[in-house]
Amino acid sequence: MRILGIDPGLQTTGFGVLDVQGHALQYVASGTIRTAGVALGDLPGRLKVLFDGVSEVVARYQPDSAAVEIVFVNVNPQSTLLLGQARGAALTALVHADLAVAEYTALQMKKAVVGHGRAAKAQVQEMVRRLLQLPGLPGTDAADALGLAITHAHAGAAMARIGEVAQLNRRQHALYKGGRSY
Repeated sequence: MRILGIDPGLQTTGFGVLDVQGHALQYVASGTIRTAGVALGDLPGRLKVLFDGVSEVVARYQPDSAAVEIVFVNVNPQSTLLLGQARGAALTALVHADLAVAEYTALQMKKAVVGHGRAAKAQVQEMVRRLLQLPGLPGTDAADALGLAITHAHAGAAMARIGEVAQLNRRQHALYKGGRSY
């Protein structure tokens, strides 16, 4: 199975691609999609760059499923709204490509990769490097995306089995703590 992890951001969106065979994880690719070439005030233009970039990654690496970070409310509501729109552009590109999309919080990803939910970005980078036996540290956004793919590789099968047994009702579906899968 090939998993694409996406760490959404309006200026920089990280992506990471892994192949999973049983419990073995194999690094395929990672990187970032940047919107720096588009004017800061051109939100539709930035969202188009993100949509096109995620679509290009999907077309190039042909993943079987995707994992995206769930966004929470930050201190600045305007930043939260902009990040939500960037996340929406990435999700739309994934769903447009008919990919199954699972969602995990940053806390869930850090707990799965590092062992505790309050891990620093440097800790996530180092653990991703170790788990995937990379020669160097991935960038912070790419490391987060790879961490999401790792989380999905470990938790995705269990979530799928739970979903087969018990259908999610509306109240359970909206819980952020448990993660979501569509």
